Amino acid sequence: STPLFWRILMWLNQGFVGLCGRLEITGSLPPDLRSRSILLAANHIGVFDAFVLTAACHRAGVAPRFMITGGIMDAPVVGWAMRTSGHLRVDRSKSTVIEAFHSAVAALRAGRVAVLVYPEGRISHDPGLWPERGKSGTARLALAADIPVVPVSQWGAHESAYWGTEVVTGWADFQPVATSWLRAIPRRPTFRVHFGPPVDLADLSADRPGDAVRARDRIMRAITAGLVPLRRDEPDVPRFHDPTRPTDSRSPWRP
Repeated sequence: STPLFWRILMWLNQGFVGLCGRLEITGSLPPDLRSRSILLAANHIGVFDAFVLTAACHRAGVAPRFMITGGIMDAPVVGWAMRTSGHLRVDRSKSTVIEAFHSAVAALRAGRVAVLVYPEGRISHDPGLWPERGKSGTARLALAADIPVVPVSQWGAHESAYWGTEVVTGWADFQPVATSWLRAIPRRPTFRVHFGPPVDLADLSADRPGDAVRARDRIMRAITAGLVPLRRDEPDVPRFHDPTRPTDSRSPWRP
């Protein structure tokens, strides 16, 4: 069941996202997928996209949980909110990552939970903001838990706030994000989110060498395929220029 605190936060988030822009959703989540555990695998385009994805999932009829690093979960206020909301903890050290993986698999097998993950592991550094290669963790989790993966493609959330910096140590690091967000509110960018059909992983196994990579590739291609029509008028580089976002990577999935 969804914790009451998380239901309240999702309701507040709907209004927050509505204040910041216009949300457009295409595709859908079939009722049979809403009543079981699933992985929602999304491309990562900016610091604001978690709010947009949460709002889109709420409108689609699911309450997504995020896999969040231990540092955030241990923070005095935000960490308490994340723990109370039922999000899943992932620590960076090797031993705890393995433990967290098995805990996530057990949680997915045991109940009805929709977990929203970013297979890329970070906001894309591709100059065109196309998805990066991605990591195999999402694929391994799906194969081990034997649950569907729904590709979620999004565009537009990157226009709400700059990337900023990798590590925030003070106001100087946060200031570009805050000021760019305030400037974006009057423009009200359009947030486009597409829910694609589940990725076919039926012929792959968690125990067969190489299958996690094959599953990863299928997931990333499905996300990219859903992204193409969302940014049809921006096939190369985004019209919105973010001077703070690194562009030192190249997407292998770019059409």
